Amino acid sequence: MKACLQFAVIALLNIYLACGFTTPISHEGRRVVISSSVQTRSASSLQMAKISEKEAQGAIDKVVAALRKDKTANEELGQLKQVNNILGFGSPQKGKIAVRFNASFQKGGKGLSSIPLPFGLGQSNKSEGRGTMVGQVKASVNEQTGKVIECSVFRDLGYGRAFNLKV
Repeated sequence: MKACLQFAVIALLNIYLACGFTTPISHEGRRVVISSSVQTRSASSLQMAKISEKEAQGAIDKVVAALRKDKTANEELGQLKQVNNILGFGSPQKGKIAVRFNASFQKGGKGLSSIPLPFGLGQSNKSEGRGTMVGQVKASVNEQTGKVIECSVFRDLGYGRAFNLKV
């Protein structure tokens, strides 16, 4: 039990170090001692361009328009019905906006329910979302031109196949 615990502690420390944190570690017999001096990175070493929500929304609109216009995307994924939620956005490289969001795609069929209306008035035509697939869209857009650089749609939130948009 102690050997298993010791192995787990060392594995967690290795993960901690692999993330880029530098902490001096010394092994004393079976005990692992971590010194209290931890070096931190300065804020100036990570330089990322910040973008506004408005710029990100514009990039998402460009990606949605490209997915709706592409015939292979419509055949393989279905028609993009709506953007469900925005997962993140940023600018990892100068001149490039990266966005990630969930979107609903629907293939064929109307997805109408057959819920009876009260007082024997027939059935409703309320859409209940049958045949809808939620996919996670990961895309990059050129900041100056607004052109979609790359776009991938991960079906079933990453557990299915991925679709890459030809740009």
